[in-house]
Amino acid sequence: FERAGLAIARSTLAQWVGECGAQLQPLVDALVAEMLKNTVLHADETTVQVLREPGREAQTKSFMWLYRSADADGPPIVLYDYQTGRGGEYPRTFLSGFRGYLHVDGYAGYEGMTHITLAGCFAHARREFHDAIQALPKDKRQVIGKAHQGLAFCNRLFEIERKMTRRETPPTPEERRIEREQDNRPILDEFHTWLGAMQPIVVPKSALGKAVGYCLNQWEKLSRFMEDGRLEIDNNRAERSIKPFVIGRKAWMFANTPSGARASAVLYSLVETAKENGLDPAAWLAHLLREIPNLPAETDEALDALMPWKYAGATAAEGATAE
Repeated sequence: FERAGLAIARSTLAQWVGECGAQLQPLVDALVAEMLKNTVLHADETTVQVLREPGREAQTKSFMWLYRSADADGPPIVLYDYQTGRGGEYPRTFLSGFRGYLHVDGYAGYEGMTHITLAGCFAHARREFHDAIQALPKDKRQVIGKAHQGLAFCNRLFEIERKMTRRETPPTPEERRIEREQDNRPILDEFHTWLGAMQPIVVPKSALGKAVGYCLNQWEKLSRFMEDGRLEIDNNRAERSIKPFVIGRKAWMFANTPSGARASAVLYSLVETAKENGLDPAAWLAHLLREIPNLPAETDEALDALMPWKYAGATAAEGATAE
């Protein structure tokens, strides 16, 4: 706006964003309902500071939870949910209508949700062994040791997954499950045996001990990707989706009020969902802000017509007609 010769107060801009967030909330609610129909999801969470939360000090950390769809079901949806804490009650409430697999890291807050099967993240397991190598003295990091052996097991599993995704014609979920059983199963069995042998001889609180302990404690979830070809070996999809918020937080640092944090969650949800669906986020948001105030009622049918995949389809159809 300044480049256009318009001097608009920061407080006014912030108020506009808050009002837009409130106007767009019904569409995010519709996206939540749509996403919960899926059978495979990813989740993650990160901190956010909100200065004026009732009954809390300004330095208290709140959380922005991230939920997103997988490749297994329909068009991509990315959703952010602001909450004051990191307790397990928040994902339980948000995912109360969900039935299926949920990709997570090792955080215990996701445990105990009925009708949800947790799938672990081998990227986290791999990172533990990488960190164990980095914890060694510099002159020992190149010497092949136990931490390098654990990292090598993870790398072998990831290489099999990369080869499948790089094919000109990717395998179907069932083909992927069969190939994993053939190629990944022997490595997993060998890795699990190696972990069991390491556990009695490593110092539990050492970097290597923590890596071994993480894998053994998470083993059932880590090996879950073998059950269903729609599942992924890691939760990197969620980590990639939460990254824009983390990067943005370095610039804006905090939200002033809970309503501002909720508006932020709404707009991040819509912008990231637009990007995942190949849309220009600014164009789609402008479309939404034109259409939502004119809806006769915020019915399921009316909101469904505004979904990003409907907007993309309408744009393509209009382009074909114009040609």
